[in-house]
Amino acid sequence: MAAEVRGRNVSPRELIRSHLDRIERLNPQVNALVHVDTENAARAAQAAETAVMHKAELGPLHGVPVTIKSCIDVEGWPCEAGTRLRSGKVASGDAPLVARLKKAGAIPLGNSNTPELLMAYETDNALYGRTNNPWDAERTPGGSSGGESAAIAGCLSPAGVGSDGGGSIRIPAHFTGICGLKPTPGRIPTTGHFPCSAGPFALIGVVGPMARTVADLQLLFRVMVGPDDGDPHSIPAGVTGLTREEARRITVGWFEDDGSTPVTEETRNAVRQAVDCLREEGFQASPFRPAGLVQARQLWWDVFGRAGALMLASLVDGRETELSPLLKEFLALVSRDAPLTLDDLLKVWVEQDRLRARWLSETRRFPALICPVCSVPAFRHAEREWTIGNKGVKYLDAMTYTQWFNILGVPAAVVPVGRSPEGLPIGVQVVGRPYEEEAVLAIAAIVEKCGGWRRPPI
Repeated sequence: MAAEVRGRNVSPRELIRSHLDRIERLNPQVNALVHVDTENAARAAQAAETAVMHKAELGPLHGVPVTIKSCIDVEGWPCEAGTRLRSGKVASGDAPLVARLKKAGAIPLGNSNTPELLMAYETDNALYGRTNNPWDAERTPGGSSGGESAAIAGCLSPAGVGSDGGGSIRIPAHFTGICGLKPTPGRIPTTGHFPCSAGPFALIGVVGPMARTVADLQLLFRVMVGPDDGDPHSIPAGVTGLTREEARRITVGWFEDDGSTPVTEETRNAVRQAVDCLREEGFQASPFRPAGLVQARQLWWDVFGRAGALMLASLVDGRETELSPLLKEFLALVSRDAPLTLDDLLKVWVEQDRLRARWLSETRRFPALICPVCSVPAFRHAEREWTIGNKGVKYLDAMTYTQWFNILGVPAAVVPVGRSPEGLPIGVQVVGRPYEEEAVLAIAAIVEKCGGWRRPPI
């Protein structure tokens, strides 16, 4: 789209109008976007068109519409994170990543639905209701960036921004057949995100791009990357180039399951297909399953679940009757554990560092990893358990394949590769070492050749 605008083959006004028309027709079916800024998008498109006609210097995203998850600040837009507890909350300024997108010429269209306070793997809340998967309205697009993934998969938006504290970019990408990147903490600033990525959440919470192709992820990443004083993990690292030949020198490890939580046969097939694709391109790929995954899952839950509930307590205490069923379900899951103590939290912090050190040492042999995203494809709304083979798999356990990499603080991308018997998309996960997003995306671009986005039957 950016190239067509620069070449004067498509005008920014045409681009924005076509997306707004599609939103008007199809958003009532999927409920992906909860706020659409028609007036300001049209005004920005007119200004973008004037810049093209006057041969002004154009940014890499000039005239391209984007959408933003509704927990990230966009000046003048509601930033409610799917909760009545923040109903009517309007952002007073742009998050740094939003300012960078605008500076690159992107035109924000609107923001997307989330589960309440982002605490679920499906998208539904008492403020805006349920988001449906463009592949099957009876199924979820995932969470917590489910509104964003549904908008992009359904062509209501070409690209956007999600956030990920335990798979919230990658699982929606997998469920809807698009691409998504969870970067290393600090690579893209989380400043302007709610809940704030500080304290324990800064160990696991990130923001990142979502789009229909890996090339689009690479473009968005280049625009959004860079330090910001408001992010406690921010680093002054720019984007480095990586040739295909340099990427081929990266030894790849892969595994089909973690030995505990089974995955569907078509998920196994997708992983094998991705590995075969890399081998055909000259990569060395060997079976490899890292140690410490069970411990990583427990540490992640201690931060996301137990510490997360403590951080939200000041907001929800005394207002429980206003909460959505999904948030009540999350709080009920946390209440099964003993309350998190200061000793517990200090132990988690120390063990997380030790585990990460072991991971870094072990993955020197395999700087890249191919593995599943989730045990199952997009599930039906409110489903909480599945049978795979002869084994029952519960809701949170099915998602462990993404949770590990949040507590480890490493980058991971999702690419659509396979299909389920019902025709639902199946993604695979490409994982790298900290701050090596460029390598992850280079490998993901090759994996994409064996699959890629397809238009859903919306």
